[in-house]
Amino acid sequence: MYHCHVCGSTQSRDEFLSEVFWIDGRPVQVDSIPATVCARCVEVTVSRETTETVRQLVHGKGEPAQLVQMPVFSYA
Repeated sequence: MYHCHVCGSTQSRDEFLSEVFWIDGRPVQVDSIPATVCARCVEVTVSRETTETVRQLVHGKGEPAQLVQMPVFSYA
């Protein structure tokens, strides 16, 4: 049974998220990461197995689905 460690809610929903990681000074995006999201405070929880799979992907154990260029802006 789900129990949010932040707000104590027992209500959640399953979602697929995208996240950008910085690996060796380069941004790497991982899409479709399965996660559980608290229905009350929107805290994201990812399983150990998923975390390990993402770690392996971003450290070269997988092939990227696509390569993209992106503009970079400096606020200052």
